[in-house]
Amino acid sequence: MTMFWAGILVASWLGLVLLTAEMIHAWFPNAKEWSRKVVHIGAGQVILIAYALGVPTSWGIVAAAIAGMVTLLSYQIPIFPSISGVGRQSWGTFFYAVSIGTLMALFWDTLPELAVLGILVMAWGDGLAALVGINWGRHPLPGTSKSWEGTLTMFCVSTLVVALSLTPIAAIELLWIAPLVGLGATLLELIAWRGVDNLTVPIGSALLAYGLLNLS
Repeated sequence: MTMFWAGILVASWLGLVLLTAEMIHAWFPNAKEWSRKVVHIGAGQVILIAYALGVPTSWGIVAAAIAGMVTLLSYQIPIFPSISGVGRQSWGTFFYAVSIGTLMALFWDTLPELAVLGILVMAWGDGLAALVGINWGRHPLPGTSKSWEGTLTMFCVSTLVVALSLTPIAAIELLWIAPLVGLGATLLELIAWRGVDNLTVPIGSALLAYGLLNLS
C-alpha cells in the first residue's frame, strides 16, 4: 500500500472517530466525558495503523504537528465540541498530539513497539480508567481526586497493553516488565493535572519499558 492510501486510511479512521464522538455529543449532551473518551481511545489506534503500514517517521511527526495545531485552534474556536467541551480547563488533547510526535521521533526507526506501547497505554489505560472512575468509582483514593476502581483499571489495562506491545520484541520471560510499567503509568496518571498525563504517561511508560528491557 502506498503512503497516499495509508494517509487516506488514517484520515478516514480519524474522521469516523470524530463523527462518532460528535454524534454522542449531540445526542447525549450530558455525556460529554463519553464523547471525549471516544476520541481519546479511538485516536490512539492510529498508532497501530501506522505500525502495520510502516508509515515513515517523518510522516508521523508531521501529522502529529498538524493535529497539535488543530487542537490549539479548537481551544479558541469550537471546531470539535466533543473534544473541548468538558467543562474544565485541560491541555490534554494538545499533549496527546505532542506525545505521538515525540514517541515517533524517539523510537519509530528503532523500536516502534515502544511508541505503540506508550500511545496505547495512554489511549486504553487512561481512557478506560476515567470512564470507570467517573461512572462506577465508589471508593475515593485518599489524597487524590481519583477512585480505587479507576486506578485499578488503569493498572490492569496498562499492564495488559504493555505485555501485548512487548510480545513482538521480548521473550515470554521478559513480560515481568509489564506490571512494573503498568504501575509506573498508574503512578504518573495519579499525579497528573490539567491533562499533563497525556504527555507524562505515554512518554514515561515507553522510556521505563526501554530502560527495563536494557536491564534484562
